[in-house]
Amino acid sequence: MPQNLPLRQRPIDIFFAVMFTLFIITSCIADMLPTVGVDFSQPDGTFLVDSNYWYAHDADPLFMNPPVWMRIVTGLSAFVYLAFYLVLVPSLIRGWNRIQLPAVIYATLIAGITGIIVFGVEFFGEPEFQTQNPAKFLAFNLPYVLIPLLLLVRMRKPLPFTRKF
Repeated sequence: MPQNLPLRQRPIDIFFAVMFTLFIITSCIADMLPTVGVDFSQPDGTFLVDSNYWYAHDADPLFMNPPVWMRIVTGLSAFVYLAFYLVLVPSLIRGWNRIQLPAVIYATLIAGITGIIVFGVEFFGEPEFQTQNPAKFLAFNLPYVLIPLLLLVRMRKPLPFTRKF
């Protein structure tokens, strides 16, 4: 069986570890609030509510006023994806090849749910859910689709940590 490359020879995995660590933080800061029903339609002086309001008030009406199905989507991020990130980051750092299949499943889910459904509603859905600030919406949300898709490419073959990419 081929040996895993040391982390210093896998710079893409360092990049992924940093990005998915940031995703851990944003899952807690952003996606937890609509999932548990916190109202951030107006700033209230608290960091979490104010930061979510600043983002969503002009860029993401679907996130600010989520229907039940969107609360399920944010709940996936706040709880399921968060748990996955907590396993993925050490897997990337330590080169645990068993993360390959869960990473492929995760990346496929993200592409389907966020990339197709959420982006579809934000750009082509009901007028009350369409973004009024597409540049801001994409700046904040596109990484959550592109980076998982890049991870999908990274995990395309067995034993991903035995090669640089």
